[in-house]
Amino acid sequence: MYTVLVNDGNKDEATEFYNEVKEMRVEPMVVIHTSVIKAYLKFDKTKGALEAYLAMLAAGVTPNSYTYTVLIKGLAADPDFFGDAKKYLLEMMDKGKRPNVATFTVVMEGFAKQEDKAAEEEGKAFVQVMMDKGFLPNAKAMMNVLKGRPTPVIRSIMSIVIFTLKQ
Repeated sequence: MYTVLVNDGNKDEATEFYNEVKEMRVEPMVVIHTSVIKAYLKFDKTKGALEAYLAMLAAGVTPNSYTYTVLIKGLAADPDFFGDAKKYLLEMMDKGKRPNVATFTVVMEGFAKQEDKAAEEEGKAFVQVMMDKGFLPNAKAMMNVLKGRPTPVIRSIMSIVIFTLKQ
């Protein structure tokens, strides 16, 4: 978890995590809860993953950026939970945590896969909300994440993001 936090640019959070592990000499509860969420998602149990996240919050455990990344990617992969993915991406930002490009891109992909004009407009509005919260999408980094995806999906995602950036 420490390495992922550092690689995603969350150095302060990584240092805090490292100090907590060093001080307590045990894995913080956030690691255990995040592992449970990952396990549910590995077996396509999205509802269970969301319930595990909510149980984590009820237990007073604060999610870190990695927890949010795991949760949001898993929720966005299931069309029935796409609304939750958007909700928790904004919650992540409201808590002062910065999503990595892959997390942002997977949510944009959720808008693109809906393949309708209303979803595209909703995606543009969502990007604008994120930008208002201080997030600036990086189109070049997104293209790296999108390698191997179907061309129509890439075009749709980039259309949503670039249109919003131009405004």
